Amino acid sequence: MTRTPPAERLLNLVIALVNTSTAMSKQQIRTSVAGYDQAPSIEAFERMFERDKDTLRDLGVPIVTVDPGGHADEIGYRVDQDAYALGALDLTPAELGVLSLAAQLWQDRSIATDTSRALTKIRAADVAEAATDIVAGLAPRVSAAGGALGPLLDAIGTATPVRFGYHAANTGETAQRHVEPWRVAARGGGWYLIGHDRERQAPRSYRLSRMVGSVRLAGAAGEYMVPADVDVDAFLSTAGGPEQVARLAVLPERAGAVRARGTVGVTVRGHAPGSTTPMEAEAEVRDVVEVPYGQLSAMADEIAGYGAAVVVLGPTELREAVLERLRAAARLGADRG
Repeated sequence: MTRTPPAERLLNLVIALVNTSTAMSKQQIRTSVAGYDQAPSIEAFERMFERDKDTLRDLGVPIVTVDPGGHADEIGYRVDQDAYALGALDLTPAELGVLSLAAQLWQDRSIATDTSRALTKIRAADVAEAATDIVAGLAPRVSAAGGALGPLLDAIGTATPVRFGYHAANTGETAQRHVEPWRVAARGGGWYLIGHDRERQAPRSYRLSRMVGSVRLAGAAGEYMVPADVDVDAFLSTAGGPEQVARLAVLPERAGAVRARGTVGVTVRGHAPGSTTPMEAEAEVRDVVEVPYGQLSAMADEIAGYGAAVVVLGPTELREAVLERLRAAARLGADRG
């Protein structure tokens, strides 16, 4: 019989005690909550349950004891719903943006349905339009990670070596790699694994889209230590040609991710300095933000995601790339209509 992990058993207990209509006795818990039926004796179950109960209380789960005043066997347990209920959410646009990005990451994994439902409920709380700014431009820039992401994250969490086929860009050949995975990161529109290559005896980075076949565990958990000082940026420097600077006219308090990477200059009204492009209204106020970028396509994807909140003043090639994406989106909407 496969033993239930302690964390899963704890979660099963919380679910059971939250959903009971009155209370659950120890006997009911032992026979109906997955994980406790594996205790070899009543004494072992008692120790397991008491330990789990204390752990949950330490974690802030309000488990209360219900004593009907009769026989000791009738004593039950439940979770105090009033004390355990989550208070009303008051998320800032930045906080909602972080949650949305996290949910997009997990779309490739088994909890995609749950994350989508959770975000729908959060957004139903009348969050301001600016809340979408943080994810609007970032979402198109990172492609789906595919089936390799989940196994790699699991391997990193348990410090377990992995094997996978890899199609090298420089040689065009596919070969097996034996790697101690350290980190998974997104850069330049793609996902990368950083780890120690056992054959080459050196750190290496691998693009997940070039992995061939499935990622397989190739060792025992805890075989190595993940370094605490892995410099992801040093491994995944953003190559993409010489750096350029985008001049953008941005509505106040919008496009926070762009503002964070750039320099906010003058505030303009109507027409922006150096541009013959009118704003949507003569009285409209915008900030001129200068943002460095390396990859034209990635920058155009991001800016197009902000819609009318951001207007490109220059360079011309970036402006045209953004307009091309917006026109394509408009045609798509017209076709569906």
